[in-house]
Amino acid sequence: MISTLKKNNWLAVKIIALVSIAIPSGVMAYEFIILGNESVVFLEDYPVAVGVIIIIYYTILLVIGILWILSQLSSLLTLRNETKKNEIMHLQSQVNPHFFFNMLNNIYGLVDKDTEKTKKLILKLSELMRYSIYEGERTTVTLEEEVNYIQNFLDLHKIRYHKPIDIQFKTDIQVNSDIMPLLLIILVENAFKHGVENLRENAYVHIKLKADSKKMIFEIENNFDVKEFPEKEGIGLKNLKQRLYLVYPKKHTLTTTSTNSIYKAKLELQF
Repeated sequence: MISTLKKNNWLAVKIIALVSIAIPSGVMAYEFIILGNESVVFLEDYPVAVGVIIIIYYTILLVIGILWILSQLSSLLTLRNETKKNEIMHLQSQVNPHFFFNMLNNIYGLVDKDTEKTKKLILKLSELMRYSIYEGERTTVTLEEEVNYIQNFLDLHKIRYHKPIDIQFKTDIQVNSDIMPLLLIILVENAFKHGVENLRENAYVHIKLKADSKKMIFEIENNFDVKEFPEKEGIGLKNLKQRLYLVYPKKHTLTTTSTNSIYKAKLELQF
């Protein structure tokens, strides 16, 4: 922490350190060498005024030292909070780019084939991008805002695919609590990317969200093609776990299961 001191303060620090060492050293030298005493009781037989001045000096020095340590601890905590904030913002910025790039490629392929469908896709995509860019920079959003974002995402996919998909999104929000933005969308994206995308028929995504004043429970279930399902955990899920660790330490539970071509994920947050 000493390295954080400004260079122009070093002279004052050196002088204080020198004086602080010189006072007891001088007293001891005087007692042993000049007076020839075999033992020293600090400040014994010295004028009261001298003792008081020395005690005041060291008291002030102790107070300054304590205040300096506290200021350094405060600076360290501030730095850690800023680092944490920057890491969260960096993780949030990674959430949707690959999805938007894929959607733009899909829209490009539809421009000459289905103009009306292309217009609807562009409108929905613009709403998602607006939320991701502007609301995604906020510390928190309301659950209803996050739900609307997910609903727009689902509506876009309903328009996008040519095959029938059973998409259900049920919500029971008793209290419109605040939540970190773009937190739930990763689980929804994975359901389409690793499930719906690779199935030719009977694809489904079922989502439930329930929240009250104390907690929120988000559940999502989808089917998938066993041959296409990734063996390793993806970047998106790792991103989600890291954000939960940073923002909701010891206040969240995330579980995932994959059985018989059915994938389930459950996220519980405590408010």
